[in-house]
Amino acid sequence: MLEQQLINALSLGSVYALFALGFTLVFGVLGVINLSHGAIFMLGSYIALLLIEKLAMPLPLAMLCAMLATGCIGLIVDFLVLRPLRARNAHHLAPMIATIGVAIMLTNIAQGLFGAENKRFPAGSIPEESLNFGALHVTVLQIGIVAVSFVLMLVLLAVMRRTRIGRALRAIAESPKAAYLLGVNVEGLFYLTSFAAAALGGAAGVLVGLSFNAISPFMGQPMLHKGIAVIILGGMGDIRGALIGGLFLGFAEVLTVAYISSDFRDAVAFGLLFLILLVRPSGMFGKVLERKA
Repeated sequence: MLEQQLINALSLGSVYALFALGFTLVFGVLGVINLSHGAIFMLGSYIALLLIEKLAMPLPLAMLCAMLATGCIGLIVDFLVLRPLRARNAHHLAPMIATIGVAIMLTNIAQGLFGAENKRFPAGSIPEESLNFGALHVTVLQIGIVAVSFVLMLVLLAVMRRTRIGRALRAIAESPKAAYLLGVNVEGLFYLTSFAAAALGGAAGVLVGLSFNAISPFMGQPMLHKGIAVIILGGMGDIRGALIGGLFLGFAEVLTVAYISSDFRDAVAFGLLFLILLVRPSGMFGKVLERKA
């Protein structure tokens, strides 16, 4: 049933968009491709699981705490890894290589602490209720995933468009040096960006863990690949593009599984991305940059 698949695709695509928003926020403001974002995404799901298992914390509160925790992890990564490289004016590939090392370290730590096997949320912690509209079946969990994802995305868009902090971040994205000369606290906003992006990644990790009820130390790497594809499709550093690109990828995957085969899920989705980029190499909302002598 097409309507049912569209509901499933909306749920999956909204999570992809949420993950990609944090990814593209760091690139847009810091100019860095943070390849530890997938590992932070994975830690978000584990933190929520521990809070529910050990402290019997309600799911909404556990998710909020997981976002705060992953935000702090992103802040630590920025302070210990990215900040020294910024201070030395390192080559633009240096932060990317450094964050690969961070991702491997975080993944190995998670594997050592929790083991390599999949973990599941305790029985009763995930809403099992559903709503039926004729032949259409929508779970409360799907509604919650879509609602949480879109609320977080709309909050980020509102902050970027309608607040002084958002205007300052957009100024830094255009030129950090010019923003500094205008009195903007560039370094402080770098930290804020890293915190917010990691918190969004943690939220996406919790939602994916709930959606599939399976958490593993290796769940971040496939999501990282999809996040990179989404931000390239939408336009590097563009928030609108991350939103639409994530939804596009989710719809492409779900419809491929439903009407072709699950074996071709990634092949069809990434093949469509490739075709779109052939027509528009800068992405849907990206700008073509020209070098002038």
